[in-house]
Amino acid sequence: MAGNSDPLTPRAKIAVTAGKAVAAASRAAGRGSGSVIGGRVALKLDPDLLARLAQNLDVILVSATNGKTTTTRLIAEALRAAGPVVSNALGANMPAGITSALAGGSEAKYGVIEVDEKYLAGVARDTDPKCIALLNLSRDQLDRAAETRMLAENWREGLAGSKAVVVANADDPLVVWAASSSPNVVWVAAGQMWKDDAWSCPSCGGVMQRPGDDWFCGECGFRRPQPSWALSGDHVLDPHGSAWPIHLQLPGRANKANAASSAAVAAVFGVPPQVALERMYQVQAVAGRYDVVQFMERDLRLLLAKNPAGWLETFSLIDPAPAPVILSVNARGADGTDTSWLWDVDYTRLSGHPIFVIGDRKLDLAVRLEVANQHFQVCESVDQAVQLCPPGRIEVIANYTAFQDLRRRVGN
Repeated sequence: MAGNSDPLTPRAKIAVTAGKAVAAASRAAGRGSGSVIGGRVALKLDPDLLARLAQNLDVILVSATNGKTTTTRLIAEALRAAGPVVSNALGANMPAGITSALAGGSEAKYGVIEVDEKYLAGVARDTDPKCIALLNLSRDQLDRAAETRMLAENWREGLAGSKAVVVANADDPLVVWAASSSPNVVWVAAGQMWKDDAWSCPSCGGVMQRPGDDWFCGECGFRRPQPSWALSGDHVLDPHGSAWPIHLQLPGRANKANAASSAAVAAVFGVPPQVALERMYQVQAVAGRYDVVQFMERDLRLLLAKNPAGWLETFSLIDPAPAPVILSVNARGADGTDTSWLWDVDYTRLSGHPIFVIGDRKLDLAVRLEVANQHFQVCESVDQAVQLCPPGRIEVIANYTAFQDLRRRVGN
């Protein structure tokens, strides 16, 4: 718990100081927040630094393919009702970035940490979390990430025998299979719009049966567990059957699901659902996601979508046709260099929207839209696309580095 004696050795203190200095130099040079390079330097000087920094915190880890940055932010806001929080709010979610974040939280009681799916088991070993939230697993960055079944197996092995309370999405078979090795699981019916990565049983390989919202394997009997928390329309149902209204400034069904999981996590630490959900209302945007900015005398809403599941959720929350839509796709290292995932996205959902295509891989996206019989224009820049857009708020959907490029250009 927070407030115990200082866990940092002289070596660790030197590592923290050096990491902060390098991060500050990186920021001064205009190279981003500096959290990753600062964390790398600190860990080089003290390889055990992450474990030392986590020692006096109640640590909550959040992992998923989609929604982990937003959910981390919602949980952090909810837990501030119970004490000071340190969090990697900007999404630097590998060990170096996590180390940097925790190094800035010497007075905190809670550490709410977003973790890249591939690093969850290792970070859990280092930080001894009190709670782990698992939201979903779907294909993403196929050139560098393992396929989803292998990621789920990695989680399952890493969670086996964990003392942490695992808050897990009962509607995602891959998440359920991964979490089932843990002795203490709180199941949340958070929903699953994207089902294309969960048609085969992760336990035996058999074909999953999916009647309505239920699912089960007809061959081995692996099935959806009974949830104790649930998203029901605009309410969260708690284990006692009470319905608590969700009031968010963040749009879409996916964020209501994130709020439901966040309320379940907050309850683990004694924060009542009503208090947790009221605090979540304060979150207007998350690292630029959902922000509405003015650019060239137009309103642009910035939306991040990195993979087929994320694009599907995003299409469900944009303004109806004929609202103009700008799509931007890159394929740099942080995105994954394989753009074959574009063929798994149902772009017919954009029918009736004027579509404008930008980004490093605009021609890959143009071919995909052509096959989907969508009308679109390829543009050289966001400036050109905005000039061509008809009236109305412009929905701008971009994958990771394309999103960062847009934020720099439009001044967000």
